[in-house]
Amino acid sequence: MNELVSSINGIIWSPALIALCLGVGLYFSLRSRFLQVRHAREMIRLMFEGKSSEQGVSSFQALSMTLAGRVGTGNIAGVATAITFGGPGAVFWMWAVAFLGASSAFVESTLGQVYKEQIGKEYRGGPAFYIEKGLGMKWYALTFAFATLLATGLLLPGVQANSIAEGLQTATGLDRGITAAGLALVLAFIIFGGVKRIATFAEVVVPFMALGYILVAVFIILMNIERLPEVMSLIFRSAFGMDAGFGAILGLAIQWGVKRGVYSNEAGQGTGPHASSAAEVSHPAKQGLVQGFSVYIDTLFVCSATAFMLLITGQYNVEGPDGKAMFVGVQGVASGPGYVQTALENVMPGFGAIFVAVALLFFAFTTIVAYYYIAETNIAYIDRDGKYPWLTYLLKAAIIGATIYGTVKTADLAWALGDIGVGLMAWLNLVAIVLLRNVAFKCLRDYEAQKAQGKDPQFDPVALGIKNADYWERRVAGAAGTTPDEREKVVA
Repeated sequence: MNELVSSINGIIWSPALIALCLGVGLYFSLRSRFLQVRHAREMIRLMFEGKSSEQGVSSFQALSMTLAGRVGTGNIAGVATAITFGGPGAVFWMWAVAFLGASSAFVESTLGQVYKEQIGKEYRGGPAFYIEKGLGMKWYALTFAFATLLATGLLLPGVQANSIAEGLQTATGLDRGITAAGLALVLAFIIFGGVKRIATFAEVVVPFMALGYILVAVFIILMNIERLPEVMSLIFRSAFGMDAGFGAILGLAIQWGVKRGVYSNEAGQGTGPHASSAAEVSHPAKQGLVQGFSVYIDTLFVCSATAFMLLITGQYNVEGPDGKAMFVGVQGVASGPGYVQTALENVMPGFGAIFVAVALLFFAFTTIVAYYYIAETNIAYIDRDGKYPWLTYLLKAAIIGATIYGTVKTADLAWALGDIGVGLMAWLNLVAIVLLRNVAFKCLRDYEAQKAQGKDPQFDPVALGIKNADYWERRVAGAAGTTPDEREKVVA
């Protein structure tokens, strides 16, 4: 099984996908004149704008739901793994993919808003919706929907659950069976409560957990501040093959940095648009900008917190391609959350290991909840008419089962299966957003033009020549007291 999964991973995560992730992010950054820099203040302002409605959630709730998916075990165990197999230079490439990926996150989340639908009493949207409506390729949309169900419903929850179990077992000796039972009960309570309960849960838990983790990291850095310049130098030297110790694994630094960066911040992967489509906003670009900033929060803040705690305390190992040790800073601990627990325990005895276990519990559990919402949205896409309600109940049972199973299977297999899920989604979504890029950039130009005129931007797809944005067409026509067809004739 391990050999089969490894072979599949080798195909999916070939150098072509690494190049695609970086290349698409760079292209979008240049095309948008680096919106992630120009609109940084606007991103922060928009986070707190807008309110929820009966159909949708607020911008901040949508951001929290997205961060629930982005901020997970990848921010702790994923960073440790990247350093183990890519060296300290992998951290730089995680930063690079986050900076460039912010523009990809803008494009995909803007598209999610443009082509969203109201299904029942809730807004739904995501890559399957914009692939069908924007590209007119139903088969491609269904392929993405089924790939996402496989990834977020079955493959990815196990990674998060495994890290929770490992962290709690290391810190407290808690039996994995007890962990599995507890996770299953709380997960069932939340996911049976619908999108509003998921949004409320994320809004409360995500900011608290991320801020607390970052503050502890800042404390660790301040306790070892004299080593910070050397750590920064090591990261940059290793990233470009200029360090004598790690120069031989430059290619692995790029590969693991991008791989774990994409896994963690999910920019371009296609997960972000699901939650961002649920936001109640007046213009798609608003939520696109908010989601661009979520990539910064995930990687530049939370992932960096983990990286600096490991590197500044020296509690990490690096393995070469042949499996031989290139650097040994900690012994008797498997690559993953154990490194971070050891690092904190050395600085804060009796507190560090438990703190990381609790952080992992919050980080990873909220990600499992986000995975359920993403999978449920794709069920809603497949069964728009609600003819097969049993599909949703089957999904609930599947994700609870995957979570329970993930607490007991090996960490290596869990991560390998998760990588397959991430890679499949990334391939399908990156191709789609490249093909639909002009729609997103039309929205950006329209938003900027209205802002320059001192207006609160309002979206009119017909005026921009964007077709099949049915929700927005009805909204604009309703405000004008016309039908969508009458509105189209007026604009023409």
